[in-house]
This record gives sequence, structure tokens and C-alpha cells, in this order.
Amino acid sequence: MYGWLFGFGYFVSSLYWISISLTFDSQLKVLIPISIILIPSFLALFIALPVFLLSYFLKLNNLILILIFSLLLAFFEFIRGFVLTGFPWNLFIYSFSENLLFIQMLSVFGTYGLNLLCINFFLLPSILFLYKTRSEVIFSSFLFIIFLSFFLIGNSRLKDASIVSSFDQGGLIKTISSKVEINRFYNFDNEEDIINQLIGLSNPDKDVPTIFIWPEGVITSTYLNDISKYKDLFEVFSDKHLIIIGINDLVLDEQNKIHNSLALFDNQLNLKSLYYKNKLVPFGEFLPLESLLSKIGLRSVAYNYQSFSRGIDRDIIKIKNNGFNLNILPLICYEIIYSGKLTKTNNFNLIINISEDGWFGKSIGPSQHFTHSIFRAIEEGKSVIRSSNNGISAIIGPKGKVIKIHESTEGGVLITKKLEKLNKLTIFSSYGRNNIFFYLVVIYISLIFFLKRTGR
Repeated sequence: MYGWLFGFGYFVSSLYWISISLTFDSQLKVLIPISIILIPSFLALFIALPVFLLSYFLKLNNLILILIFSLLLAFFEFIRGFVLTGFPWNLFIYSFSENLLFIQMLSVFGTYGLNLLCINFFLLPSILFLYKTRSEVIFSSFLFIIFLSFFLIGNSRLKDASIVSSFDQGGLIKTISSKVEINRFYNFDNEEDIINQLIGLSNPDKDVPTIFIWPEGVITSTYLNDISKYKDLFEVFSDKHLIIIGINDLVLDEQNKIHNSLALFDNQLNLKSLYYKNKLVPFGEFLPLESLLSKIGLRSVAYNYQSFSRGIDRDIIKIKNNGFNLNILPLICYEIIYSGKLTKTNNFNLIINISEDGWFGKSIGPSQHFTHSIFRAIEEGKSVIRSSNNGISAIIGPKGKVIKIHESTEGGVLITKKLEKLNKLTIFSSYGRNNIFFYLVVIYISLIFFLKRTGR
């Protein structure tokens, strides 16, 4: 009960923005009380269960209890990132999101691994009130010093200029940060005005090779196959330009699938590369058990009459013309939140994340969403470019440093020619990514058995 009550308070206060996404459609407003209560109630179980399991170990040494509770809580946080498509939002480690020194250790342990250590770090001071032997205090102090050393290691890593270098592109990369109202999903009459607004922000120079990055889904009533009808509007671009656009693709087959996609076009709107979103938002982009729940009037928030279909692969997009030499890992919206599940390859030098954050409204949601981009940059050791509508757009270096940022209170553009890269892979990306978490689990279990066996 105590674990569940804490979890409910934790999630209802940090995920209240989910209810805001239901305010844009009058038919969905009836679900607002359910979203405020039901979702935090479910997520609270991932804290209640480890607290409950801890009750079976209460006779053990207090230091061992701290290690067991850290392990249980972190393991259930890990499960939360996978069960029912996964929702690893607001893990405890994100409380360090503004401390760039400490989170440099993401490059070693990853988010789930550092989350385990973070929980342990927070629990250790309790030994001062619970200890029964001097050895508990000594060993806890030793662990606490190790965790404090993470700040020093992070400071050294940030100052070490030798581990990062810049690579110039043959032209510019322009990241568009737009402010297009979310009601466009329900009003398709002004799409041409929206495109003209995005072109105005892009401000293309025909003589300068440029890649333009537009946000997710700003074009809502036109499918990929029909975008050529706007070809005349794109005459301001030249053959030195490439445009990345978030757009829906209708695949006409037996099921008439709709995909949320990231498309790469040339100035003639010829498709050069296409990526289908792999991780869809439950209830936002697809309706679980759709054949059943649709009969009672439920549907996805972001689309009016059917769910999106998920893509299978996340292939690297290669751009090698006009002086550009980029291998891009494409991510759409909240795909950026999945630590260790972005890709199995290291054959890319840039992560591009396009997003629509208008569903968050004027809440803490856009900031929470943006924070994940910083974490992924440090883990993978790659620069991240984020283009958001109604949210935070940014260029982030491979150490998590925000190089340029723009909040979409109004339209804007971020321009860069130089990108940073690490001179070698991070430990996290080199050794199996989330495998690091399981290595830590084995170490913790071994340490628990060692302490129990020695009785000290």
C-alpha cells in the first residue's frame, strides 16, 4: 500500500499532461478523469511490487536491504520500459537531468544501469539511521564515495577536448522549430499556409547546399503519394537542397495501412529515403485491442478513424551528396525515450528526432520529452538534432551539451555547419547497450550473497 501510494503520487504529479492531449477533441474529454487516475494507478504497481517483495527480506542486514531494494526497484523500472510496448518515462535517474557532470556516466552504464546506481545513491544515507554495526557505515561510506566520484569523472570528461572532434559538412543544416496549432489535425483547410510558413522559416538560399529538417506531422491532410501537388511551392529550393519532412503514408493493400513516416525529399519532391515509425504511442497513435475497444467508441487520439501501423526496421539514412557525408539514425517523436533500443548498429554519426509536442499543451511534458534527447546523445556518443513543433528544438553534442536551442513559443530556425563526434565509441554502445544493466545486476546479486555469507 505504501509503495503504491508513493507511486501514484509520483506519476499523477509528473504525467498529468496526458489528460491535456484529450482536450483537443470533444469526444475524448470524457476520458480525462480516467487518464488522470487509471494510468498513474497502473504505473504505481511498478513501485508497489518491489516494496512488497522487500518485505520478504526484512530480517537481513540493513546494508543488504538497501542493495536488495535498489536492485528490485531498478529492475521493475527496467520492466516498465518494455511491458505493453514500454513507457520508460521519469525514471529516477532523470532527477539528475540538469546535472551534466553526473550523467556523463550514461556513456558507461546507460540509463537503466545508472538508474540502479542512482537509486542506491539516494538510499545510502539512510544507513546513518538504521545501522547496527560499524562495518555497515564503513562499507556504505565507501559506496557513497564511489558515487560521488562520478561527478569528478564527469567533470574530467566534459573538459577533455581530445575525446571529441568536429566534422564539417559541405553545407548547412537548418532545423525548423515551428508553432503550428494542434487543431490542424481536425481542420485541413489551411495546409498550404502551413507549408508556406515552414518554407518561410527555412529561407532557402539556392546557392548553398542545405539539409532542411521539418517537424513531425505538420502536413496532416496530405499523404506521401500526393505531396507532389505542392511541387510549385517548393520551387524556391534548388538541386543543392534536401528536405526532411514528417508526413503520413497511406499504403493501399488489403488493410489500407497508414504509417507515421520521416521522408527525405529533393527539391522536386522526389522521395530519396523513407522511414516508418517503429514505436507507436498506445491510444495516441494506435488503439490496443482495436477490434474490441472501437465498438464502444474509443479511437486513437492523433488520428480520426483508424490506428497507425508500425514499421519493422530502422535503417540508417545515408546522405552523400553536395559535400554531405551523413549516416542518420531517424527517430520520430517519443522513439527517443527508449534507451538501448534505438539500433543494433553503430554505423551512424547523427541522430535526427522530429517531434510534435503540441499534445502536451503548456505543461512540463515538452521539457521531460526533450531531456531524453540529452540522455540518448551521451549514451550513444552521437550528436542529436531535434526538430519540434510546439516544443523544444535543439542541437545537442555527443556529451549531452546543448549547443543551440529554441523553444517553440514562436517559429524559429537553428543553423549549423559543424557537428561533433566522439573519437571512439562509448562503452555503453560498444558492449551491447542494455547488457550493461544486466552486468550490474549480476554484480549486485554477487555482492549481496558475499555480504550475507560473511555476515558483515
